[in-house]
This record gives sequence, C-alpha cells and structure tokens, in this order.
Amino acid sequence: MSMTIPEIGMSRDEIMIEMSKARERDARWEEGKIFSLVFHLSDEHTEFLKEVYTSFFHENGLNPFAFQSLKKFESEVVRMVANLLNGDDGVVGCMTSGGTESILLAMKTYRDYIRNRRRDRFFIPEVIVPDTAHVAFEKAGEYFDIKIVHAPVDSEGRVDVDAVERRITSKTVAVVGSAPNYPCGAVDPIIELGKLAQRYNLLLHVDACIGGMVLPWWEKLGKEVPLFDFRVPGVTSISVDIHKYGYSAKGASVILYKSIEFMREQIFVYVNWPGGIYMSPGMLGTRPGGAIASAWATLMSIGEKGYMDNSKLLIDTVERFQEGIRSIPGLDIVGNPCGPVFAYYSTDKNLNIYAVADVMEEKGWHIDRQQKPPSIHQMINPTHKDIVERYIEDLRDSVEKVRGNRDIGRYSKAPTYGMLANIPARALVEKEVRKMVEKIFTGEFDMEKFGERVDGNRVLKILREMLSKLRIKK
Repeated sequence: MSMTIPEIGMSRDEIMIEMSKARERDARWEEGKIFSLVFHLSDEHTEFLKEVYTSFFHENGLNPFAFQSLKKFESEVVRMVANLLNGDDGVVGCMTSGGTESILLAMKTYRDYIRNRRRDRFFIPEVIVPDTAHVAFEKAGEYFDIKIVHAPVDSEGRVDVDAVERRITSKTVAVVGSAPNYPCGAVDPIIELGKLAQRYNLLLHVDACIGGMVLPWWEKLGKEVPLFDFRVPGVTSISVDIHKYGYSAKGASVILYKSIEFMREQIFVYVNWPGGIYMSPGMLGTRPGGAIASAWATLMSIGEKGYMDNSKLLIDTVERFQEGIRSIPGLDIVGNPCGPVFAYYSTDKNLNIYAVADVMEEKGWHIDRQQKPPSIHQMINPTHKDIVERYIEDLRDSVEKVRGNRDIGRYSKAPTYGMLANIPARALVEKEVRKMVEKIFTGEFDMEKFGERVDGNRVLKILREMLSKLRIKK
C-alpha cells in the first residue's frame, strides 16, 4: 500500500462514506455477537459519553496547571475508585490510558523502588505471576528488564500459593494476583498471597482491571466474592479499568498504590530540558482530556444504584449462559469463575471445541478461542441479555453437528488450533507472528484480502503452512 496526503482534501461527506465502508468488516458488537473488546452499557449512555468526550476534546492532561478541570476530575476518579476498593486516605494513584499502562507502571515502579533501596541501578528483579496473569506483565518484563516467573494454577483456575512460595528467591521483589484473571474468570487467593508478601517482605500487585468496577457490587448483592482489595494486608497496588465494567470511554484506567512511598518511584521528572522542567506521572506525555472527563462523568452519572442494577442484570445473564452451556452434554465451565468472565470447554475427548467454534462462527458469532485448556471465552455485558437463548440454541446445534460429522473437525480450522495448542517449537510460532505484525505496519499485509480480524485467534490462518512443515503429530 502506497499513499500520500491528497493534494486537495476530500469533502467531509466523501470521507464519512469511505470510513463507513472501511468498517463493514468490523465485528458487529451491537448485535451482541462479540464477547470481548467492547463494553456497552446503553445507547443513551454512549451518546452522553460522546458529548462529554468532545466537550474536552482539546484539553490535555499533561499540564494540570493549565487544565485544572482535568486535575479535579482525575483526582476525584482516583478517590472514588480507591474508596470503592476500601482504600484509606493514604491510597494514591493516577489515571492511565488502560490496563496495560497501569500494569506497566506498577512493574516499573516496583523495579525502581527495589533498585533504590538496594542502591543498585543494575539489579534485575524477579516478579512471580500466575500462568493466567495478563500478558501485560510479560510486556513489562521485556520493557523494563524484569524477570517474570510463572506459577501454575489449580483446578479452579486460581494460582497455587505453595508453588508461588517455592519460586521465591533473594531476587524476588513482588507477587501478582488477578481479580479475576482473563482466561477463566477465577479470582486468585489474594489473602494467602498477602500473607506471603508480608512474610517475605514482598510487594503485592492485584490486577483488578476486569473486576475492580464490578466485583464490589456483586459482593454488595450477596454474591460470594473473595477479598482482593485494600482490605487484604499486604496488598500494595491495584490496577482497575474504568473503560471495562465501569463503562467509561476508552481509554481510562487507574493505578492505585497503598501509599505515596511507592508511587513516587513512578513519577518522571527532568529539570535540564531547554523547554523547561518536565513532569509526567505516567507513561504518556499528552493525555486526552476526553478520556479523563468521561471517566468522571461516567462514575457520577451511573452512581451506586446504576452499578448495582447493572450487576443484577449481569449476574442473571451470566447464570443463564452457564446453565445453558452446562445443559449441553460434553460441555462444562473452566475452573471456578467469579464475575462476568468465564470460559467453557469440552469434557468429551471426541468433541473438538475448536470445531464447535468454527460452526458457531458460521452462524455469525464472533468466537474467542483459548488454549491451556482448549476453550471458548465469554465476557458478558448488558448487550448479551437478549441473545442468551439464541446463543445456547446455536451452541447446542453446533455441538450436535460436530458430533455427527467428524469431517468438520478434520477439514476445518480445528486441527490447526490443536497443533498450536500442542506445538513444542513455540519460538518458530513467535517468529512467524512477528513477521506478520511487521508486514501489517509496513503496509505489506493485505488486510482486505485477508478478510478476517487479526488477533491471537486468527494468526493461525497465517501459520497453517508453517505448522504443516513442522510435521507435528496431533
């Protein structure tokens, strides 16, 4: 693809037509057929957010003195979220562009906190994370020279605390727990991790990017929710996404610290720049005012009652989905999920869950496939309340179709997914994925010709030929 800025600009009508055409292949989240990426409360709320966001379209969160309104909004969002998670007056934090930035900041902060205490700027710290922890921790390890150490999870999808303890060394600086994790929706045993952190003088980060804005309401409604917030002794930081189950505009997240003792290591200051003294609390310089303002407006407009009402709806919808899935012979829920995120898998060795996913996609559903174990991922939102029965009906039909025709599993994409799930030469897979991403950003990759979304579920189409050359038995 080769393109230059047009000599004469297109009309706005032409541009809108071109943009509408470009999104024709996008996932139809409005129809409730996608279970990730989009968090939609209602059309009315979305229109309100658009108005708020555009009202602060030009404001920049980089300078709190120039735009004091944004500083007010950010401070109050941080305080409201801290209170929701039972933080005391000493809890501090800031808004970020999303969960990944919040996690990156926590890991960078802990690295510097330990290096400064040890007076060793070259010390490479170790952080122990569950196998189910978000991949952003891996990114933090690669970016900030931190060794990420993995600990297995148990049959319920929760990290094995004994395994965590066995991995603690003199270089360990922090442990991580999820509330809940993304793959199966289980909440790690944060209380036990807190005890470990205190016993070995470690830091403890809780990744509540998914659950921070929903699990507190579920607890208030009487659902069994394991303690994960600042009530747990030993917890030193929590990341929470406002743009997930807080239903704010993207991208809005919060990173919270137990005290300023930790957060001061996050703040970047440079005083020798000719342009003046530069300060930034997070990774970004310019911070979109619309994201900060819409987060504040969202919390203020929905309120406790709104979040409680939404949680009642989510609980009912999740229960209907899970009951429907369990009613189909050969399917069950992975682990012991807590919240609106879960996955399901095949208990029948003759039923390929990836083949079921293929048939479901033929019916128009946008399916998120997972590995370890092979499963289908669900992230429930209000949009899904009206499509539960249709989804379960299609799922039941898909299972029967796969069972009745073994060729579906043989000639569909399922064998490729199965090969990836068992492939020992993952370095080769990583190499091919990197090549594909490079082509996307150099314009060599024909997205239109590809015709399908490119993410972790679809790169397998690109890798099919490479995998076949490896001659790996299924």
